Amino acid sequence: MILVLDFGGQYNQLIARRVREQGVYCEVKNYRLPIKEILEIAPEGIIFTGGPNSVYAGNAPTLSKEIFELGIPVLGICYGCQLMANLLGGEVATCEISEYGNTTVNYSQSDLFEQNKNIAWMSHTDYISKIPQGFKITAITENCPVAAMENSERKLYATQFHPEVNHTVNGSHIIKRFLDICNAKYDWTMENYAQTTINSLREKIGDGRVLLALSGGVDSSVAAALLSKAIGKNLTCVFVDHGLMRKNEGDEIEEAFKNFPVNFIRVNAGERFLGKLAAISDPEEKRKIIGEEFIRVFEEESKKIGTVDYLAQGTIYPDIIESGTGDAAVIKSHHNVGGLPDCVDFKEIIEPLRLLFKDEVRALGRELGLSEVLVSRQPFPGPGLAIRIIGDITQEKISILQDADFIFREEIAKEGISPSQYFAVLTNMRSVGVMGDGRTYDYTLALRAVNTTDFMTATITKIPYPVLEKISSRLVNEVKQINRIVYDITTKPPSTIEWE
Repeated sequence: MILVLDFGGQYNQLIARRVREQGVYCEVKNYRLPIKEILEIAPEGIIFTGGPNSVYAGNAPTLSKEIFELGIPVLGICYGCQLMANLLGGEVATCEISEYGNTTVNYSQSDLFEQNKNIAWMSHTDYISKIPQGFKITAITENCPVAAMENSERKLYATQFHPEVNHTVNGSHIIKRFLDICNAKYDWTMENYAQTTINSLREKIGDGRVLLALSGGVDSSVAAALLSKAIGKNLTCVFVDHGLMRKNEGDEIEEAFKNFPVNFIRVNAGERFLGKLAAISDPEEKRKIIGEEFIRVFEEESKKIGTVDYLAQGTIYPDIIESGTGDAAVIKSHHNVGGLPDCVDFKEIIEPLRLLFKDEVRALGRELGLSEVLVSRQPFPGPGLAIRIIGDITQEKISILQDADFIFREEIAKEGISPSQYFAVLTNMRSVGVMGDGRTYDYTLALRAVNTTDFMTATITKIPYPVLEKISSRLVNEVKQINRIVYDITTKPPSTIEWE
């Protein structure tokens, strides 16, 4: 097992994902984990993640130097690299020139690297100005004198760049080299994960009853299958139709779960949610209102069906990261994480997928025998169209966006294009247009399509211009109150996949 100690960076779970891709079991723990517990876990290797702090700041996350005396190989990445240098007698200072994005790295002889020069992903404003005694520099860039360092005798390694990010060429191979140094066992599979998780859920829940917040998306569907195998009829799936679903989607979800071996309840709560969201424009406030209202509906439903001990959610790791936990920055509060109210009327919230990425969730769904229709379903955020309508939400705007999004998805399907995620956004910007020799002053609609595997980084889908022209023509002709179409061509980062 490899232990990842989390210092609050945005790419932290990507490290665990890269390790698991190699077939090695991995767990992410907070950096405050006591040395005693690390020894009980007995990992083959330890990885320090990145983080948003400066190691020389007074409140910077840190740990005991004793961790370097355990005889366990350690790899520090970004902040973890600087922390290793700082703790072992090196020096860290502010960069004269910060490095962000793709950067050319020159490598020298090292246990981790085979190449001489390549591209790596940098994201730092501090740098190591002096390496600790016993270390050697193994990589440099034009502006960073210590892009990597190591003490191979003590099996201590550090990279200023991020090998876990796809943009780093041969990054996975660098991590593989560290796993080899750790003598890691390459025997972790999704089959093992599924069975271990089912056993763990069964032991935790016992004879208790669980209410699952079912959206009908990939994540909650896989969570339903997992819990169903663990506790059977003690699971009740509640689908709350908040009136912010895609066109016809509420009925489609009910049909998909009609023959599913679980207790299924549909709650039509569109008017209730719309009332709570009236005149609300701030996206964070929208998410928090929706998150709290979901909980209140689930609490009411749990009382109708009898005693319910646990609330289950299909939360996955990108939700956790972007919502900000521990020392991580908040990117946006997901309704099922940062949007949760402080007090909930359940013994505990269960999130069996919280350490998995989207592609791993799909793989788990296939392992559990779910149909490809459910496993390959387009991702759809819990707050629904509320975060795809910029500004305040009205029933009229919901209807406009439902019709527009339906046309966009229909045309993409016809063309056989397969983005990882694609959708329409109703902006709050109006512009002047002309239709039938008359002036219009209507909404601008934005289209978004991206390709990704982990949903932590994403590139744009290059939809052919003729297809975009056809989509645009249908939208302005068939959907009232839209007279302008734009296509979002930004990657993640710097943007997120959703607009809000």
